[in-house]
Amino acid sequence: SNSSAESLDRLYPAVGSTKPPRKRTTSQCKSEPPLLRTSKRTIYTAGRPPWYNEHGTQSKEAFVIGLGGGSASGKTTVATMIIEALDVPWVVLLSMDSFYKVLTKQQQEQAASNDFNFDHPDAFDFDLIIATLKKLKQGKSVKIPIYDFTTHSRKKEWKTLYGANVIIFEGIMAFADKELLKLLDLKIFVDTDSDIRLVRRLRRDISERGRDIEGVIKQYNKFVKPAFDQYIQPTMRLADIVVPRGSGNTVAIDLIVQHVHSQLEEVRAAWAALASAHQCHPLPQTLSVLKSTPQVRGMHTIIRNKETSRDEFIFYSKRLMRLLIEHALSLLPFQSCTVQTPQGQDYEGRTYSGKQITGVSILRAGETMEPALRAVCKDVRIGTILIQTNCNTGEPELHYLRLPKDISEDHVILMDCTVSTGAAAMMAVRVLLDHDVPEDKIFLLSLLMAEMGVHSVAYAFPRVKIITTAVDKKVNDLFRIIPGIGNFGDRYFGTDAPPDWSDDEDALST
Repeated sequence: SNSSAESLDRLYPAVGSTKPPRKRTTSQCKSEPPLLRTSKRTIYTAGRPPWYNEHGTQSKEAFVIGLGGGSASGKTTVATMIIEALDVPWVVLLSMDSFYKVLTKQQQEQAASNDFNFDHPDAFDFDLIIATLKKLKQGKSVKIPIYDFTTHSRKKEWKTLYGANVIIFEGIMAFADKELLKLLDLKIFVDTDSDIRLVRRLRRDISERGRDIEGVIKQYNKFVKPAFDQYIQPTMRLADIVVPRGSGNTVAIDLIVQHVHSQLEEVRAAWAALASAHQCHPLPQTLSVLKSTPQVRGMHTIIRNKETSRDEFIFYSKRLMRLLIEHALSLLPFQSCTVQTPQGQDYEGRTYSGKQITGVSILRAGETMEPALRAVCKDVRIGTILIQTNCNTGEPELHYLRLPKDISEDHVILMDCTVSTGAAAMMAVRVLLDHDVPEDKIFLLSLLMAEMGVHSVAYAFPRVKIITTAVDKKVNDLFRIIPGIGNFGDRYFGTDAPPDWSDDEDALST
């Protein structure tokens, strides 16, 4: 049919094409809920790349693995084995099953009677798949539809994912679009015997998707097997690697892992280059430091003193936070406005010209600044970001994120108490930018910053306003600010820090 011909044309690029090979690229990433836990560690499946080049953009694109193969061939199992063997902490696993098209009422009726072909290229929303993968490759956040196989429909909720070091995209039609193929850096076809696939599909559809055995067999004979023969098996020739026997072929999986590791080696040097850049330049104009009055200097003397009791440390830190917040609010945009006094006279005043102010604290130290913000901003909304350092790599990692809706229209007060290298602050800013907050509407607030952190953030994000009460000159080999304030969170909350912990709260918390 014409439809089949069009689908085949969409499916296969010309064999022996003279098109130059794509440059293989890589990236680094971080995340929130775990996909799986091994005996040694947790592997995450949604996240945020922490390292960017000196312009604040992602240095390398994510490395995308495409996993194709017939229905129930073991693609997800192979993907999980690759993730475990990679030993890369941040991986996105994206399933093609999430991208089935929304069915019409007539198609819903056909699906209910096992008469709708879900194994045809037309059943998938390739435009959405391609747009989603492009954003993930660039390290941006995306919203993924959630598909309900019982009702054959998309749920109302969508889930959010971020880019990662490695993105694994799996599905029966993973190689079924020429534009989609261009986004795949490594193409793997999982080749499993048809009898095994049928048995697995029967078990899965009956136990997990509420189908009856007659309906599953009917659908298999009418749609699944013909579609495999026409659209899926021919794509095996497009694969870089064919994995016979699926998850049972450990040799093939080991070779895949070695190849991916070779693509990721360049990322390790990214932080060293970023940390040393632009440290000898004058402090940027986007930096605003609270005037060092005798009062401010006196409070710094108290909170920097290692002999200061926890009670006094908390009291004077809160005072300093209040002054810092007040100073930051004075830098917001205001416009002229006229009001009438009770005496009937006009008063030429000023009013905030933005829509709303939202505070975002970098946990845990950043949340100590929330009461000061709430005290001076009526009905302010608060979001939180949890960033911690990986003790093995020294890299900051995003573990939790909760931001108010429509934050893109607000001025955002990003709060943390100390900034040494600026690594985690850059990650937090990048997360806000991914949620469409304009760069010039982000205000980074910290009680104490090191010059290194100021330069790193300002050079990467030249329109972000940086506001602090003091800037110290140095950062030592353990990333502690010198002379510094110690570990703010441990002094404030009364907890003990490991001896090699950095000033950037709970892991380079900015």
